[in-house]
Amino acid sequence: MKYLIITTVVLAAIFIAFQVYSMSSNKGIETYAYEVLESRGQFEIRQYEAANFSYVTMPNTGYKNVSGQGFRSLAGYIFGGNEKGESIAMTTPVAMNMDDSVTMMFMIPSKYEIDELPKPNNSEVAFKSEPAKVVAAIRFGGWTSDEKIEKYKAELTMALADAGIQHTGKFQYLGYNPPYEMLNRRNEIIVELVDYSK
Repeated sequence: MKYLIITTVVLAAIFIAFQVYSMSSNKGIETYAYEVLESRGQFEIRQYEAANFSYVTMPNTGYKNVSGQGFRSLAGYIFGGNEKGESIAMTTPVAMNMDDSVTMMFMIPSKYEIDELPKPNNSEVAFKSEPAKVVAAIRFGGWTSDEKIEKYKAELTMALADAGIQHTGKFQYLGYNPPYEMLNRRNEIIVELVDYSK
């Protein structure tokens, strides 16, 4: 019994140390930049800067299936799966447009222009520029699922309707944590606003 308790305590200490290390090491990762224009309780209104992205598009077979498939394709590219074998820094968050098809996107580090990037070995990986935009964002924790995505889309839709704020109806999921990070997980649903004025 004594050895079981000691083993449990040691394993718990290792787990906590790894999670703390993981969270601290992620602080240096470049993030999709935005300014909070308003906080409205349930949601924020944000101004995002223009940015460039790598992306893949897949049939919508559910969050669990497409998130793994898309992540592998994009991670393969930035970890050297390109004509130069060049590693490109990871950024955060991972973005997903989830409609009839799913587009998963990694922001390209700001030091690159699209025409400076090495050609992907995977022909499904492509690049695009996203203009500056104003969005509403709602945040939730824990692990993501299709049910949670739909729940928070509905909550954000209702909150915007109550506030009389118009939106495009094009929702996006943002995930900020790597799969192995279990504590303090951050997820968001955002939607672009129409003719926003404070």
